[in-house]
Amino acid sequence: MTTTARIAVVSEAGADFAIEEREIADPGPHEVLIELVATGVCHTDLAVQAGDLPTNFPVVLGHEGAGKVVATGSHVTDIAKGDHVVLSYGSCGHCRPCQEGDPAYCADFNPLNFMNKRQGDDAPVFDDGPNAAFFQQSSFATYSIAHERNVVKIDADVDISLLGPLGCGIQTGAGAVMRTAQPPAGSSLLVSGVGSVGMAAIMGAKVAGCSPIIAVDTNEDRLTLAKELGATDTVHVTKDTDVAEEVRKISGEGADYAIECSGNATAARGAWESLAQRGTMVVVGAPPAGTEYSFDANEQILSGRKIVGCVEGDSKVKQFIPTLVDLYQKGQFPFDKLVKRYPFDKINEAVADLHDGKVFKPILEMG
Repeated sequence: MTTTARIAVVSEAGADFAIEEREIADPGPHEVLIELVATGVCHTDLAVQAGDLPTNFPVVLGHEGAGKVVATGSHVTDIAKGDHVVLSYGSCGHCRPCQEGDPAYCADFNPLNFMNKRQGDDAPVFDDGPNAAFFQQSSFATYSIAHERNVVKIDADVDISLLGPLGCGIQTGAGAVMRTAQPPAGSSLLVSGVGSVGMAAIMGAKVAGCSPIIAVDTNEDRLTLAKELGATDTVHVTKDTDVAEEVRKISGEGADYAIECSGNATAARGAWESLAQRGTMVVVGAPPAGTEYSFDANEQILSGRKIVGCVEGDSKVKQFIPTLVDLYQKGQFPFDKLVKRYPFDKINEAVADLHDGKVFKPILEMG
């Protein structure tokens, strides 16, 4: 069949998004063709657009897609035409991390998610078009090809236009707490940087029963919302703020857990220094490629502190995303308070607003 898609293309690093029309391929045996209803915009999209993270231009970005299944490949068995789905990250299913149940650490993560290696077929997704297998979805488009491994079926009674951000940014923040850190109830936890990922971590910490939950940021308006979403305390950072000292005023011995979402080396250092003895820092925020964080080796040895990396919230997407949807429906995970909606044609406006901190989580509606 022939399906025409409207797509947003970045021609080279630093270029704006340009809307084009292209014919999209049919799905391969293990692939799914989705008509997208809406797509979240993530800071990772902005970093790749700017050239701070790798890809192969020209490219269709977007990796928080949600929509309805139009067609499935011959070997797809758990997804059917008409299903409502959320799209998440790609994984090969064959390497050791995938086989051991950790697909976020897939040995092929970079090729499958950043370098547009189409998992189900070597042919291009769009005729005479740009690279379009970004995170196995390239969802800045009205239609998308995804692999069955990163397509998550969602009950049709939930507003599918809201759910795309669960595929990356929101699951990353929530999963950093609920799946990576796994703090016992009553643990103290700080979140460094409360953008959309940090806000999701705040909500995840509330679900986990952490106390106190300390939000750390330079923006007072963000800290106000963080308290609404579950933070018990806040630290407003200025150039003179000693974050560790302020955290200890709140928590006594320091935080048992720190979720570093800012991607800023100074903030990461402050979060690490805020840890209690034997505390754990989960590094989530993605700075530009080549950024290094430094910590005193002997201080780390003597404190017993741990530093843990986290990709995509350690999420097994077909289980964790429905869990977050269920929590949302029960009123325990109100991530909709982070969202602002834009028409697809206003993608450059949405990107600029996210870059300037005017919005937490833009969602592009395909219309």
